This record gives sequence, C-alpha cells and structure tokens, in this order.
Amino acid sequence: MSQYKINNKNELENFVINNWNNINLYLETAKKGLPTPFYSSVDIRESKDKYAPVDHNMFPAGFNNLCSQDLDEAVHVVKNALFNISPTAKNIGIFPESHTKNLMYLDHIATLSKLIESSGYKVYVLSFDSNLFPENEDVIDLMSHSGFPIKIYRGNIKAGSICCLPEKIDIGICNNDQSNPLPIDWKELKTPFVPTPLIGWFQRQKNTHFAFYNKVANEFCAHFEINPDLIQAKFRAVENVDFESKTGLENLAKSVDDLLSELKPDSKVFVKASKGTYGMGISVVSSGEEIINMNRKTRNKMDVGKNAIKFTSLLVQEGVETILKYDDMPAEITVYLIDGNCIGGFMRVNGERDSLGNLNSKGMVFRKLCMCDVKDKARDHTAKEAMYSLIARLATLASAYEIKEVL
Repeated sequence: MSQYKINNKNELENFVINNWNNINLYLETAKKGLPTPFYSSVDIRESKDKYAPVDHNMFPAGFNNLCSQDLDEAVHVVKNALFNISPTAKNIGIFPESHTKNLMYLDHIATLSKLIESSGYKVYVLSFDSNLFPENEDVIDLMSHSGFPIKIYRGNIKAGSICCLPEKIDIGICNNDQSNPLPIDWKELKTPFVPTPLIGWFQRQKNTHFAFYNKVANEFCAHFEINPDLIQAKFRAVENVDFESKTGLENLAKSVDDLLSELKPDSKVFVKASKGTYGMGISVVSSGEEIINMNRKTRNKMDVGKNAIKFTSLLVQEGVETILKYDDMPAEITVYLIDGNCIGGFMRVNGERDSLGNLNSKGMVFRKLCMCDVKDKARDHTAKEAMYSLIARLATLASAYEIKEVL
C-alpha cells in the first residue's frame, strides 16, 4: 500500500485541477513574510512521469519572447509589485547587462521598459558601467533587433540615492546577473533595488537553490500527500572540482554513478556549474567514466563561464527526458513570474539536440506560448497551464528562501 494519495502524473494533474483553490491558498500562505523576487523565470521539463524545474533565473532576459496578450494582462501585476516596494514611486530605473551589442537582449530591455511604462511609471535604462559611455558623455543611443530605440543613461549615486541626470530614481530594477559584480557599496544605497544585488552569480549557487526547492517541494507534497518524485529532479551537490587540473573528477564521477543508480536504465544526468548562467558549464553524461575521460576541449568548457568565473561547485542533476515537441523538435517550457505570480512563458526548442539533451545551447529558438491560449483550450491544456504554474511558483518560493538567507 502506497504512503501517498497521489502516485502518478495523471493523478497529479487531476488533483491539481480539482484542488486549484486549495493549492493557491497554500502557496499564498507559504509566500507570506518571504522576500519574493521582483521577477524570475523557471525552466521546466515535462517527462512521461513527472514535471520538474531544471533552472531558475532571478535576472530573466527574455521578456521579448512573451506573448503580447500575456504582457497586456501582466500590467496590473507589475503595478501591484512596484506599489508594494514603494507606494509613492514614479521613476523606475532598469540596470541591464553590459552586452549592449546583443540586439535580441535589447529587444528584451525594450519590452520590459514598455511593460513597466504601461503600469504607469516613467522608465530610465541606466548603467553603472563607465566602459559603456564615450568620454564626457552620459547617454548612449542604441537600436534593438526589432527597431526599438533605447537610451542608456549613466547612473550615479548622490547621498545614497540613484540619480539619472536631474531625476531621482525611486526603484532600481536589476537586470544584471552580476557574474561580474557592479562597483557599488550596496550598504550605502537608500534607493530600493530589486531583486537584491546580493543574489548575483558572484555568490549565488544552483546547489543552494535546488536544496531549497527540495525542501519546498517536500513540504508541499507532504501537505497534500503527493509522491515528491512527481515534481522534482533528483540531484547531488559536488564541491572542490577543478577541471583544468582534474582535481576532484573521481568524486564527481562517483556522484554521477551514484545518482544514475537511482534512475531508470539508459538515463542521463546533467552536470552543471553551480554558478553557471546562459547555459554555460553544462555537460550531459550517461556514466561517471565519461567525466574521467573528458577531453581537454570539454574540460575547458566546464572550467570557466561568463566573465571568467571559475567553476568549482557542481550540480549533478537527473536528466528529465522532455516529451514536449514543437515541429518535431524537442522543447521545454520557460515560465516568467512577477512577484511570484505567473505572467506568461515560451517554449525553448532545439533541433540540434535530442529529448535528453541540453536545449539551452547552440541551435535553440524560442516559440511564444500564450498562457491565455493555454487556459482557454481543452481540459488537458488547463492541466498543463496549472502544472507549469505550480512548479514555477514552488521554484520561486525556493528562491525567496535564497534571498532571505543572503539578507
């Protein structure tokens, strides 16, 4: 006799549809008092047997991939989130990454700016990176991939407040993942800055996030008597690995084999840099031996990431085989949230990878997934929308615990 009431994916979907109000109440109660990130995005894999988050980004960079109708419906969510940070705020500053030659990223900044402007605020795009600006100039004019003009202003701090030209910024929104930390003394800053800059990749770890997700998912499942394997990928955290000198590779290989022993035959695992971002520092393997026998090119790829961050902490994560396809290519779902509320998402599709591969890699394309469409279709789609929302909100709850820890 099973110890759970909900033991398989089909039972889980039916339970979520029929108990949606109770689930919402549980999530809202669990969120109370926690520092929920202003925005976040969650990558979700759906297999034959489970749904699982496989990554969580607190500085999302794909608002341009969201459906326009979902963005329209998100305006009131953004307005509420900003009002809760500062009820009197009028001027919002967005602080982007410095890779301003990436025109698709500029599309994202333009879309995010428009979303916040539609919520009733004046928006400035600012940077503290002096290398972006020509000498003696405080603004640069750029054009995004889709032809949106963007001005980036030089940000400065006066008496603890962020300023842009003569204007004072009331809320700063960080869209810089800080794998290279911004040169600011955050303790001196009086302007609210969200998500907290202390959660950047210079110190954040995927290992910590998934440990918190494990806790959050297990508590949720215990409350509703659900088998927790239905909503999470198994993982191991491995420290003190150096791919360049090969130090710690035996220990990493042992963790790979240890995790594989708990999975079905022919499974694979993702070995991910715990501080990796932009899909960097990821290998997909089917044995520990593949770690030991990695060639130099692959070891170099696993050794350092964006802004030359050295990877020494690794996440060994169950490979969740996606059953989702788009034009016969494997796909996964990315859900976007504002203040812990799902506002939309898209499909990441990659024809150069198989259903067990890393889709966040060369060959990927994005396809809009209108949550408003998903809600309106057949019962099965209602289940999907609810399931993706549930997983994304649980993952964002885990990220709130991360923020609480660094604060």
